[in-house]
Amino acid sequence: MRIDLHTHSTASDGTDSPADLVRAAGAAGLDVVALTDHDTTRGHAEALAALPAGLTLVTGAELSCRYDGISMHMLAYLFDPEEPALLAERELVRDDRVPRAQGMVAKLNGLGVPVTWEQVARIAGDGSVGRPHIATALVELGVVETVNDAFTREWLADGGRAHLAKHETDPFEALRLIKGAGGVAVFAHPAASKRGRTVPESGIAELAEAGLDGIEVDHMDHDPETRARLRGLAKELGLLVTGSSDYHGSRKSCVPGEFTTDPEVYGEITRRATGAFPVPGAGGA
Repeated sequence: MRIDLHTHSTASDGTDSPADLVRAAGAAGLDVVALTDHDTTRGHAEALAALPAGLTLVTGAELSCRYDGISMHMLAYLFDPEEPALLAERELVRDDRVPRAQGMVAKLNGLGVPVTWEQVARIAGDGSVGRPHIATALVELGVVETVNDAFTREWLADGGRAHLAKHETDPFEALRLIKGAGGVAVFAHPAASKRGRTVPESGIAELAEAGLDGIEVDHMDHDPETRARLRGLAKELGLLVTGSSDYHGSRKSCVPGEFTTDPEVYGEITRRATGAFPVPGAGGA
């Protein structure tokens, strides 16, 4: 089995519609794919309707969190999307995205960059607006060559000249909410140092003690040495190890299934979940 547990669609900051994403996952030979848009489940219905035969969809979301001043992301799998407490928190995070993005546009204007809110809103479309959309605007303007080049201290990285903080959930509260909605929690790309400061191993140990299920080890932002270190840490803390592409369509260079999750780990995730269940495709439109 080939299992990719981290992808994004146009419901957040990917460039593939949810339907196109599951078709791309099927064409890439995946058996299981998780749709984990940022702080939203809006793409799930469309993905389910288009799910090709032979592909199973794991519903999820990537929650924006902050640990001791450090931005981090929590992958939540197979939770009840209508559970009131987690739904309210996701909406709170999403509602903060527009004024935050508008503030970053204003900062860029102050730095002499002629980006406009209308341009960013066009790029975001119906998705939850975020830094990748602003980064894409900078690429369009020729300010940077690639989206990744915008995520530096010069521009949009945490603490960068045009960065603004947004509402982010305390990760211990996120764990409580995810578990309360019957979900499973995995710390996304925990050592992706190119994105900014990372949570120390002592912090991961605290999260493990509080109910964290796993860490995403095999990821494009982790080099082989980092993956080996994280694998050892997961074993020490009794955490599941996942792998995924973090596919964003054309916004990133990765492809579906670039990294994958062991079938036994996937089985354990499905066993722990009580809020929702994986859905096998029957051949969508």
